[in-house]
Amino acid sequence: MKQVLAKQELPRHEFHSGDSKATCRKATAHDIEPLYLMIEDYAKKGIMLPRSRAALQRQIDMFVVAEIDGKFVGCGSLCRLGTDLVEIRSLGLSDEHKGQGIGALIVNALTEEARRQKIPKIMALTYAVNFFLRNGFEVVEKEIFPEKVWTDCVNCSKQHACDEIAVLKMLN
Repeated sequence: MKQVLAKQELPRHEFHSGDSKATCRKATAHDIEPLYLMIEDYAKKGIMLPRSRAALQRQIDMFVVAEIDGKFVGCGSLCRLGTDLVEIRSLGLSDEHKGQGIGALIVNALTEEARRQKIPKIMALTYAVNFFLRNGFEVVEKEIFPEKVWTDCVNCSKQHACDEIAVLKMLN
């Protein structure tokens, strides 16, 4: 049930910011090292769960990456939590590319994939609440996601003092 992104090619998403063109595509095995390094950097700051290279290799089909001129600048993944719910996780950008619309590009690609799979709800646990609000999500209580609690939160060091905010978007 973990694999969410279909084996077929994800439509290429583009975003223009000044002279640069960001694209979003399905991740490949060649992306494992930059994915690992980005996620590890966020994990060291305590704002993302770490992922091992082996886990990334097993879960590569769940990820999309953003690039500018062929250079890795961001990532995100979908994880199925139930028949009607997916979670956006491991959403990150290089510091120099924040605030340029690339995060929204990644979220849009993941949202389109959830719609394509007819999954009506997409959620995230985040510290970047305003970002998700700008992208059509609303703040909800974490407790409405027992699927998340029993898959990830049960193993998290912040389990009893979680300070992340839950957000949800209903897809039509």
